[in-house]
Amino acid sequence: MSIIRNKLGGFLLACILGMGLSPAVIAEYPEDVIRMTVAYGPGGATDFQARIVTMMAAKVDKEGNPAYLNGQPIVVLNRPGAGGQIGWNSFVQKARPDGYELAAYNVPHFIAQSIVFPDKVKYNIDNLEPVANWGADPAVLIVNKDSSFNSVQDVVEYAKQNPGKLTVSGAGLYVGHHIAALQFDRAAGVETKYVPAGGGVKGLQFVLGGQTMAGWNNLSDAFRSQDRLKILAVADLERNDFLPDVPTLKESGLDVDDSSVNFRGIMAPKGTPENVLQTLADKVPDMFRDGRVVKKMKAGGSPMRIMNREEVQAMWKERQSYLTGLLKDLKK
Repeated sequence: MSIIRNKLGGFLLACILGMGLSPAVIAEYPEDVIRMTVAYGPGGATDFQARIVTMMAAKVDKEGNPAYLNGQPIVVLNRPGAGGQIGWNSFVQKARPDGYELAAYNVPHFIAQSIVFPDKVKYNIDNLEPVANWGADPAVLIVNKDSSFNSVQDVVEYAKQNPGKLTVSGAGLYVGHHIAALQFDRAAGVETKYVPAGGGVKGLQFVLGGQTMAGWNNLSDAFRSQDRLKILAVADLERNDFLPDVPTLKESGLDVDDSSVNFRGIMAPKGTPENVLQTLADKVPDMFRDGRVVKKMKAGGSPMRIMNREEVQAMWKERQSYLTGLLKDLKK
C-alpha cells in the first residue's frame, strides 16, 4: 500500500506541476493508515498506553470532519527485545521518513542506551524527530505480596547483610528500571543483582513468580497489579497521586532523584518532511488530551504529562547532557 501510495503520489505531483497547478491541491496528510512501532511487548506499560493515546486518531465529528489526523488511524506494531534496542534499531534503519511510520519513544531508555552502547545501537537524539510526549511514569520498587520485606529499610538491611544476593528484576539494560537500580545501590551502599527480564511485563512476572526477590517496574504496571504486590517506594522527587501512601526513595532515606522516570511519546525518523512534522506536532498533543483518552489513562493508573514538540526537543537535549554525566558514575 505504501509503495503504491508513494509512486502514485509522485506521478500525481508531476502531472499537477506539469499542468501549472499548485501543489496545494494535493490531498492533505495523512491519506493512509499510520503505523507506530512500540519497541516493547504487548501488555506492558508502553504498549498499554500507546494503544490508549492513539485510539482517537481516526476520530471524526457528526458531520464527518476529522478531529485529529485526517480521519486516519494509528496502528501499533510491537517489536520487542533487548530493552527496546531491537525495535528502535529496526526503526532508524528501515522506517521511511514519510510520516506514515512513527515510533513510541522511552526516555531515559533510548538516550541512555545510545550513550552506553554507541557501537551497538543505531539510534540517538540526532537521527530521530520528537513529535509529542504523552506521559511520565516513575519507576517503583516492588516485592511479592508474601515477601518479608515491608519497607525500603528492610530491603537495604538485607542487601547489606547479604552482598550480591538480593535479586531485582527490570525490563532491560539501561532502561529507567536499571538506572533506578544503579542509583539505589549507590545511595544505599549495597550491591544487588539486577536481572534484565526482557520487558516490563516479564519483570513484573519475575517478582510475582518468585524468580527475583524484588523488582523495579513502572508505576502504571504496578498500580494495576497492586493487589498482588507491595509497592515500597517511588523513584521520583514527589509522591504520585496514583499511590499517595507510597513514599519516595528520598523520604525513605536514599538520595535518588527522578532520573529513571519514564517519559513516553511519539517520534519520527530523521528526514521526515517539515510540513508533516508540523501537522503531527499540531494535532497529536490535542489527540492526547481527548476526553476518552484521559479517562482511560486515569483508569489504568497511567500518569500523563503532555509536552509539545519544542518541549520534548528541550527535554531530550537536557536528558542527553545529564545522563552522560550520571552514567559515567553509575554504569557497571
